[in-house]
Amino acid sequence: MPALLPDLTPYYPFEGMQFGFTRCFLCGTATTPPADTVPVFADWLMSRYQLHDRQIKLLDQSVRTFSELRISCCTQCRTRHVEPLEARVEAATEAGPAALKALDEKTVFLWLGKMFYGILVTELLTELDPLAKPLYPLAENAQMLRRFQAFFQTFQALRVPIVFEDFSPASIFVLEADPSQDTVPFEYDDDLTTMAFSIKLDGIVLLGCLADNGIIGQAMSKVYQDARRPLHPIQIAEFKARVYYAAYLFNVVPDYFPRPVKPGDTELVYDTLIDDITSAIFNPWENGAYGQSLQEMWKRWEIPYADIMRDPQQPMSYLYDEAGQPQVLTVL
Repeated sequence: MPALLPDLTPYYPFEGMQFGFTRCFLCGTATTPPADTVPVFADWLMSRYQLHDRQIKLLDQSVRTFSELRISCCTQCRTRHVEPLEARVEAATEAGPAALKALDEKTVFLWLGKMFYGILVTELLTELDPLAKPLYPLAENAQMLRRFQAFFQTFQALRVPIVFEDFSPASIFVLEADPSQDTVPFEYDDDLTTMAFSIKLDGIVLLGCLADNGIIGQAMSKVYQDARRPLHPIQIAEFKARVYYAAYLFNVVPDYFPRPVKPGDTELVYDTLIDDITSAIFNPWENGAYGQSLQEMWKRWEIPYADIMRDPQQPMSYLYDEAGQPQVLTVL
């Protein structure tokens, strides 16, 4: 009996905004909650870091626990796609930092993307009946929704065998924390409007800009090369501030074009184009705004903005010394 060919038809939930609990988030199959759901943060992850009862405050100021965050998922997508992805990452975390760093970029993109999707959709659904209306509702952010549509097209690679022809859909960074300086086993943060997501698993930080075609990674290549060493937590926070601010400045939304499927094809090939030639890819860098991003990332260390911006032409840095050379921090 010949093997069944894979389904090469992407799901597009934006017609009618099908993001509730009646459609599978990956294929659109009708689902029935609570049976047809998966956790945003996998059970193995919540168990490993005791997250089940940890609280998350949403943009409308309501509070959920990690274990309450779920997305709709049919049985087939759960067993064929979501669970194997989680198993790959779980195995890497159990094998140690080297195995986690060795994960391919596509796996990291899809794993971060699944959690990012779950958080974003939770926020969008909560906005339909908020505890308090957010100051800047996500559903009213037209560029964010365009980025979300672009992200979801490439995120379909979790279900559909997709080849990204000559591009990567995301910028992925993997940082290593200095074990002698770092004691926090788990952290996560995101910027939903810019599609940035970061998660810390013991000594490894996985950071992704999920809808930029790898452009931020190219722009950050020198800093990333300099950061490929055990870093003090404040240096990791500085690197993240640079990436998050770059994502804020990123001014275009990629378009994706699947090639026509021919009989017998087993993969869908995507080409990409950034078609907005009227705009710069990045808005201008402003040290004052970057300093605010840095202050936010350095909140744990309570560094005043005035200290960060003592030299307006050169905001404070722990990644680099005054001569612009990478520096090693042993204590702070």
